[in-house]
Amino acid sequence: EAGEELQELLGRQTTKESATMERFKTKGGPALHQYCHMLTKEDCRRARSAPHACSGLHFVRIIQPHTDISLGDCNYLDTCNHMYTCKRIHYELDPTPDHPFPGPFMGGPGLLGPMGGVPPHLAKPVPGYLQALSEPQWVNCDVRNYDYSTLGKFGVIMADPPWAIHMDLPYGIITDDELRQEMDVACLQDHGVMFLWVTGRAMELGRELLEKWGYKRVEELLWVKINQLQRIIRTGRTGHWLNHSKEHCLVGIKGNPTLNKMLDCDVLVAEVRETSRKPDEMYSLLERLSPGTRKLELFGRQHNTQPGWITLGNQLEGVRLVDENLRKKFLARYPERASDLSPPANSDIRGGDGDSEFMHHG
Repeated sequence: EAGEELQELLGRQTTKESATMERFKTKGGPALHQYCHMLTKEDCRRARSAPHACSGLHFVRIIQPHTDISLGDCNYLDTCNHMYTCKRIHYELDPTPDHPFPGPFMGGPGLLGPMGGVPPHLAKPVPGYLQALSEPQWVNCDVRNYDYSTLGKFGVIMADPPWAIHMDLPYGIITDDELRQEMDVACLQDHGVMFLWVTGRAMELGRELLEKWGYKRVEELLWVKINQLQRIIRTGRTGHWLNHSKEHCLVGIKGNPTLNKMLDCDVLVAEVRETSRKPDEMYSLLERLSPGTRKLELFGRQHNTQPGWITLGNQLEGVRLVDENLRKKFLARYPERASDLSPPANSDIRGGDGDSEFMHHG
């Protein structure tokens, strides 16, 4: 009995913990609903012995003429590259609940607000040259040799290089030597943080690059991959000795940036989607870490473009620079690409890179 009482005391929230939870609680209740572990509404009704399924999210099985039910579920589910020939069972979200949900059943980017869910008291003053625009901007370019000095400074950089991993990939790769010798990433930050996605074989190289670019590695974020049914993927498409069910992101810090520390943890659990696509949750995490600052993504694609971010990559649709100062510097450096630059949405918009500060930093 004494042991049970001690266990209960240890599990009880302290006043400080309760106050912290109340501070960060979502107003109006949670915007997300849990998945029902029974998966389908039919199985949920059967398990509950009730005429209605629970209020969680459910799936419906996709049974095609070639499906062999005895083989069970496909581990890749909605990410299966051979869904129209694969004989295993696949699923899709069942959008018709048995009874109305009390609120939105799925969260979207808009639910987080312009500051990525950052409470007002955590938003800190941002210098003019680091202030972000509310619109996404991007440049289709070869990231290896782009002139980064035209971009200014950033509070956060995220990079997902197409590492050479000895597999057939739907995109070009970058060699280790090109990363070491051709990319002048060091000029992009004086005080900031960088998140560098690495593969298993590139862990040491990633650390080497962070040091070369002037960063001190301080953390490592882990993405645990789950499938559509919220189960860990156990037969991943990568790995030489063991199946990879996770990815690593090295975190480097330079100078003395102003950051909101200890808000998020170093493990992110999120669904797998297209090849190499990273979780969208990263954007709100990074906004909470460094609210309102200019952010840069290297090796991005069109789905990576986000408000407050500049995205560079060779699979983007042309050039979209809303910031007037960035447009001028781009045209001065690349006059032959004037036709690639989309017209500004508002000619009165001025940049957050603060021209005088930008010139000061070189």
